[in-house]
Amino acid sequence: MVSPHVSTESEAPPNEEAAEEVRQKRRIWTFSGIAGAIVVALFAIGWYWSYQALYPSEYDITEVALEETGVAEPKELRQGVRTTSVLIHNMDFLMTKAGGYLSNDVMPPSIFLDNMPNWEYGVVIASRDLATALRNQFSRAQSQSAEDKDLGFGEPYYYFETGSWILPTTEGQYQNGISAFRRYLGRLQQGRAPFYPRADNLNQYIDILGKRLGSYTQRLSASSKVHEESALIIRGKPSVAFTPMEQTPWLEVDDHFYEARGYCWALLHVMRAIEEDFHEILRLKAAETPVHQIIRELEATQSPLLSPVVLNGSGFGVFANYSLTQATYIAHANAALIDLRALLNI
Repeated sequence: MVSPHVSTESEAPPNEEAAEEVRQKRRIWTFSGIAGAIVVALFAIGWYWSYQALYPSEYDITEVALEETGVAEPKELRQGVRTTSVLIHNMDFLMTKAGGYLSNDVMPPSIFLDNMPNWEYGVVIASRDLATALRNQFSRAQSQSAEDKDLGFGEPYYYFETGSWILPTTEGQYQNGISAFRRYLGRLQQGRAPFYPRADNLNQYIDILGKRLGSYTQRLSASSKVHEESALIIRGKPSVAFTPMEQTPWLEVDDHFYEARGYCWALLHVMRAIEEDFHEILRLKAAETPVHQIIRELEATQSPLLSPVVLNGSGFGVFANYSLTQATYIAHANAALIDLRALLNI
């Protein structure tokens, strides 16, 4: 009979090597769990920071103008205030949205993101176009008029490089520009700053928009079709060949898509502001209809994506082609811009 106090071989405690092996496995599993949790957390943060590019949210331009100026009623807003407020808000939004300005970040998860930085770049390009138009066209009574001091000071800051993270930071330079435009806005609301909503001023800005949208249309279209080199034949003699456009590499398709999406988001609010600030001249030129069409097409460019990636299908295949769909909306908006220019020239 075996005594209860005598340990059997199966009840013997593990030796030191076995215990160390168990501890090693536990450390590996613990490290793997922590690493996995960090990866999941970074992925979730990156997705949250990119949410604006995936599901763009619009804002009320009049409410933004009222907030910027501090006035109580929309009827108290002077001409040009909405347009200037949109210029300020679009750039300020880049600094204050979830994650802040990401294009110059050098730490994860920002360094692994590309959709939002490209979206930001599109907004910056649209803001640069408007800042230049405000400085050189909208605020000048004639070609030899002196420029507004705050506009002349603020516009160059918007052209600072987008990826500087230190000495000086891109955010700091953009904030300097925003501050200058806010000073102009304050004087504009007080009636002490120039703004001339004329047809010729608007026409020059529309010309820039047409070229910009045309470029985006070509770049988006190149995601599915190679533009072969060709030449014009005039009177039997070849002329200068067109510049060939190579097919967009599949890893860069989403870059062009989100840049165009960001530009159209900013331009959508700019056109809504122009519709208000240039209302009289648009009515006199019977140009309200093309402006409405431009706004409708730009709204369509901001439709939410149903796929986590930018699909790049071809022809009548199974998958959609997001770039071609976006290019179609932009091309329609550009066609309306051409009609608007024609009416403004009358």
